[in-house]
Amino acid sequence: MVQKLPGDIYRSDLKLADGRDISYYDSSEKNRSAADKRNEEAQPGIGHLRLDPLVDEWVVIASHRQHRVFLPPKELCPLCASTDDKLTEIPDKDYEVAVFGNRAPALTTPKGNFKLAQFSGLTTPDVDAAGACEVVCYTSDHSSSFAKLSEKQIRAVLEAWKDRDSALSKLPFIEQVYIFENRGEEVGVTLSHPHGQIYAYSFLPPKIEKMLQVANDHLAKTGKVLLDEVIKREIKDEKRIISQNSEWIAYVPYAARYPFEIHIAPLRGVSNMSGLDEKQSAAFAPIAKEVLSRLDGVFGIEMAYIASWYQAPVNSGKDSMRLHWQIVSVRRQPGKLKYLSGSESAMGAFIMDLEPEQSAQQLSAVKL
Repeated sequence: MVQKLPGDIYRSDLKLADGRDISYYDSSEKNRSAADKRNEEAQPGIGHLRLDPLVDEWVVIASHRQHRVFLPPKELCPLCASTDDKLTEIPDKDYEVAVFGNRAPALTTPKGNFKLAQFSGLTTPDVDAAGACEVVCYTSDHSSSFAKLSEKQIRAVLEAWKDRDSALSKLPFIEQVYIFENRGEEVGVTLSHPHGQIYAYSFLPPKIEKMLQVANDHLAKTGKVLLDEVIKREIKDEKRIISQNSEWIAYVPYAARYPFEIHIAPLRGVSNMSGLDEKQSAAFAPIAKEVLSRLDGVFGIEMAYIASWYQAPVNSGKDSMRLHWQIVSVRRQPGKLKYLSGSESAMGAFIMDLEPEQSAQQLSAVKL
């Protein structure tokens, strides 16, 4: 089945040999009918959630992930397109963007009617690790990166993100959809092929709970949306802005936690990824490509980073929270990484050795 999406992107849905779904996103209509010729394998069982009663936070226990693929060479990469000699997660011999269910998911579809347990301290029962984990392959080119994608390719990735955010948000057991990319071994990447992931949680992760509380409090006190006010300050101050176009702004935040941290947000706020309209979607690729190219250009090397989309929960926060992209790099100098100290790892109290304005100046000075 082929469905046309905004931006003239076409989605084709198929099944992998073990029953997982795979969707191709193409910038022109293509015949995506290649079958997965691998032997069918049983899907791993579901993990479970345990409550840490000291902080009332859920921890995902997923022991079946212990033996997942770890940094294979290019010739064994499971995210490259399939060939006659090598069968991979993507059955076709070429692709633009492909999305499929993770082979070793930390979160997966629960059996029966799932209900998250209420917090009750030490007596809180374990529950299924309900949710979804998906892989988003940006390109079939193993040696590429998000920054090297064409603007047309980035638009295809964006439409895939929007499409999956919409679909996952409709599942009855999902509370939060998190779209992200880990790039570089320094941040724990286990597959070097250009790709990101989507985690859909059956609970609100601690960071979202805190952001939701702060955003709701600000709206209640002032009648204004917090991120809108943050962006107004950045525009007024000017000195931390990295790039801006008709629909998006990229800036180093006033209280950055990392040597290189960039936030990218729509100037017209929306609560969720799937809410981006045509003008916003069309204007995203140029600024995304510029910002990531600047990040790679600071030291003339590919920078390891974590790129996270923050958005409102599925069932709350639509009035107070706004979608934005946070990109943080642990690289502080060539050959030097920012390792989290005891204050940062154990207490969550960050110490920044570089003023955000200095970081913004370095990023802005990169010649593209």
